[in-house]
Amino acid sequence: MHELFDSPDGPERSPRREPVPPRAWSVSQLTQRIRGLLDGLGRVSVEGEVSGGRPAASGHVYFDLKDLDAKVACVIWRSAVATALRQPLREGDKVVVHGKLEVYGPRGGYQIIVNKVEPAGLGTLLAQLERLKQDLKERGWLDRRRPIPAMPERIGVVTSRDGAAFQDFLRTRSLRWPLYPVVLSHTPVQGANAAQNIAAAIRRVAASGVDVVVVTRGGGSIEDLWAFNELAVAEAIWDCPVPVVSGVGHETDTTLCDLVADLRAHTPTDAATQVIPDRRELVDALERGEGHLLDAIEAQVEGRRERLERAANSRVLRDAHWILDERRERLARLEQVLSASVRAAGARVSSRLAELRRRLERRSPAQELARRSARLDVAGTRLQAGAKRSLESARRDVEGLAGRLAALSPLAVLARGYSITFAAGAKTPLASVEGLSAGTLLETRLADGRVVSRVSDVTPDGR
Repeated sequence: MHELFDSPDGPERSPRREPVPPRAWSVSQLTQRIRGLLDGLGRVSVEGEVSGGRPAASGHVYFDLKDLDAKVACVIWRSAVATALRQPLREGDKVVVHGKLEVYGPRGGYQIIVNKVEPAGLGTLLAQLERLKQDLKERGWLDRRRPIPAMPERIGVVTSRDGAAFQDFLRTRSLRWPLYPVVLSHTPVQGANAAQNIAAAIRRVAASGVDVVVVTRGGGSIEDLWAFNELAVAEAIWDCPVPVVSGVGHETDTTLCDLVADLRAHTPTDAATQVIPDRRELVDALERGEGHLLDAIEAQVEGRRERLERAANSRVLRDAHWILDERRERLARLEQVLSASVRAAGARVSSRLAELRRRLERRSPAQELARRSARLDVAGTRLQAGAKRSLESARRDVEGLAGRLAALSPLAVLARGYSITFAAGAKTPLASVEGLSAGTLLETRLADGRVVSRVSDVTPDGR
């Protein structure tokens, strides 16, 4: 027996001191002790072979799980049968049961309280299915959704001619549209080489000129439906040139065929409903359309008749002279309005011209010239007086500056008996005897002329 279970204790802990047992256990104490130890195992998963499976009158299911060396009793309570079993237990089935161990004190035995039964190896199949699903997702095969034709000329069906799925499909066709064109591509839907046969049937019916392909079969275990999880079937659906509807198993069953197809139907009956038009609904729609069309035509005819009657009774068609009379009266009214408008406009223009004439007279060139001449005379007088005052002020300023200049002029100093001496050719007056020597030529400036002399001797002060 291969036993799998989850340890309730988690990571290893330091050893605990076990209670010291009494010198002799009572049966109840021993049973209670065993129950505590089994409860410590928590949920267990055990693989083995079914033996002696039998449903009781109470609704509970009792069976043994055995291998070559051991056997353990199992029970599924009535309340858990619907969720624990996908199909009835058969003698010799290899299964994995999940549940908890329980001690039954009155009989001194233990059993597994089962809450789920699955075929042995199912976990491997599901892991393989997940890998295939991820691979197809990366390829982009799970994202294509082509529209299903509303009125296909021919429908291809890939299934077994002997299966209930095809009979359900035909029964639905009889209800929706008897004898609607259907092409059956027969293939085994489970067993050895079923996937290759299904893929070949899809390609065969797609090449026959159908507008849509339905791949279908009835429900079953995951092993029964496994052919529809094979890569060969998924590839045939992906390569199919027309849309594919998948109706494999029941609503709770999901296969790769469902995921790659353009439309997933819950059951074979639902698949037929998705592709076969409802003749009764179409006939009803045509009859409703016919009624709406007749009503619309009748309404249009009635509307045209009423318009003709109104036109026949209109004044225009009975006598057109009133149109000329109305136009004549309107022209007369417009003439009166135009005349009044012209007179009003003329009065406004005359008033405006009179105002402009008065303004022009006030602004006559002769009067303007006279005003400008008077202003020029006044301005000339003011300009002459201002110029005279300016010249007098400037003369006084010049006389004052001339007096100040004469007082500061070197010539005035020379006139008082002073002189200025330069070395011959120099421009700066001599202020010291330094640099002079006998024979130096000097130039002396007096108030009324110049004297040129030569130095015979130089005697500095203080010697």
